[in-house]
Amino acid sequence: MHRLLLLLILGAMPLFGHAIEEPKYEVIRRLDAVELRQYAPYVVAEVVLEATAEDAGSKAFPILAGYIFGKNKGEKKFAMSAPVTQSAAPVRMAMTAPVTQAAVPAGMRVQFVLPAGVTLASAPEPLDPRVQLRGVPAGQWAVIPYTGTWSQANYDEHLAKLQAALASAGVVTQGPPVLARYNSPMTPWFMRRNEIWLALR
Repeated sequence: MHRLLLLLILGAMPLFGHAIEEPKYEVIRRLDAVELRQYAPYVVAEVVLEATAEDAGSKAFPILAGYIFGKNKGEKKFAMSAPVTQSAAPVRMAMTAPVTQAAVPAGMRVQFVLPAGVTLASAPEPLDPRVQLRGVPAGQWAVIPYTGTWSQANYDEHLAKLQAALASAGVVTQGPPVLARYNSPMTPWFMRRNEIWLALR
């Protein structure tokens, strides 16, 4: 059921990512296939779930899509923006006793970018408590664009290329890598636009 809903939701996304709104950025430097970008601030709706990278999208999409399609106070609907991002994150859990960091279960953070002009003050409150709104501050990111499938092998190959290019240039990053996807699963694999982001230190 979740997989079918995911396909229906993402089916609304265009074949080419630039046809819908994206966060504003400027390219400040190029390292072969890698771009160093300065992003303007933007707001996201996000959910953190205990899930593998492969399952995170199908679990998170119905939750986040519910928010942008009106499951919020005021029943406000938003246009679909791009990209949809996901990255590793610890899962927040209610604990009755202290736990070590190693005991915190691994999870994935999946984010929908909200349209330009939406602020934390103006965004309606989610009705689903799993959905959180967060402001992403202006910042610099190293980005490698690539096409093809969303397989782990394709991701690993391009993450290695990104890390190698940055190491060669002496560029230091911080935080986990972020997978950014711009197309629906119904887009042919050879036409998909994908990116991996690393935050610059």
